[in-house]
Amino acid sequence: MLKLLYQALAWMSLLLAILGIALPLLPTVPFLLVSAWGFSRSSPRFEHWLLNHPKFGPPIIDWRRDGVISLKAKRMATLFVGISLAIMLLNDMPLTLRLVAISCLSAVLVFLWSRPSQAPAQKQQRAAKPEDSQRADSD
Repeated sequence: MLKLLYQALAWMSLLLAILGIALPLLPTVPFLLVSAWGFSRSSPRFEHWLLNHPKFGPPIIDWRRDGVISLKAKRMATLFVGISLAIMLLNDMPLTLRLVAISCLSAVLVFLWSRPSQAPAQKQQRAAKPEDSQRADSD
């Protein structure tokens, strides 16, 4: 029974992730992560499919391996948090609700921007490239 609940959660999250590609205020990557988590507990076959998918797999693998959130994903999330805040502030909402929403969205942004944007190995490779070009120039 629990396996079926995990699988239902995984499929629902995957559907929301796919919708998030087209709908600007719906995030994609968090739903992909939940989907991969649900499949890891319910269907190794679908987890394998998701991890090897050309579009969905890389952000899941980056997150699992190094806790990485791409710079593009961070920028998009920040943009849409800003849009959400603007819409919320332009509408007539109780102050308490606004403060709670601002606090939650701020916490999300702090978390996002506190995560690395690239894996440590990628940073080392990028740092090594200028040295390589300087060596080639001096030869």
